Amino acid sequence: MSRRKERRPAAGRPSLLSEDVEARIIAASRTGVAVELAAEAAGISSATYRRWMARGRAEIEAREEGADPDPEEDPYVALFERVRTARAMAATRAMANIRRVADGGIVTKVTTRKFRDPETGQIVEEVTEDRTAPDWRADAWYLERQHRHHYGKDAALAIEITGMRTADTPREEHVDLDALAARLNESLFAVQYPDPPELEDGSVVDAEVID
Repeated sequence: MSRRKERRPAAGRPSLLSEDVEARIIAASRTGVAVELAAEAAGISSATYRRWMARGRAEIEAREEGADPDPEEDPYVALFERVRTARAMAATRAMANIRRVADGGIVTKVTTRKFRDPETGQIVEEVTEDRTAPDWRADAWYLERQHRHHYGKDAALAIEITGMRTADTPREEHVDLDALAARLNESLFAVQYPDPPELEDGSVVDAEVID
């Protein structure tokens, strides 16, 4: 059943939904801020914002069910669709950043060093980059929020992550995620990575300035 309500003729008071207000709502929504903050950024109350969005959603549903379009609801339909798109883009961008942190490899420092090769006499330029290590906590954050039923703090896991099930182990048990996180943290940071190989001779042999 459609949520669209029959509306009384306007009493002459102009709507607050101007092009400027809509533009400010969309701009705030693109950043991913909360609904209340998006409304404040546009200079309206959160109740007004929610009412506009409800009208837009109701009109869209009514049209999908075969009702004749109500031209007076067009501004609210457009607002609803644009806000929905803007917030989806903000969520996509945020998730991409979370994935980057989880995967690691973000360049944090670039060092350029020039020296003369003792064998060829040529000036050699060496560029090294410092990159972030993979961060499992970003993955844990994602799983806890997007798959709460399986990975939330109160989730019951049917099989232990270690796979070391015994005959006395119950079929389901609550996992202490904080303790699990601590164990993962210890095991991940216990891995020792070899230093990158050094050049045979990286010393500067003279004070010649290279343009």
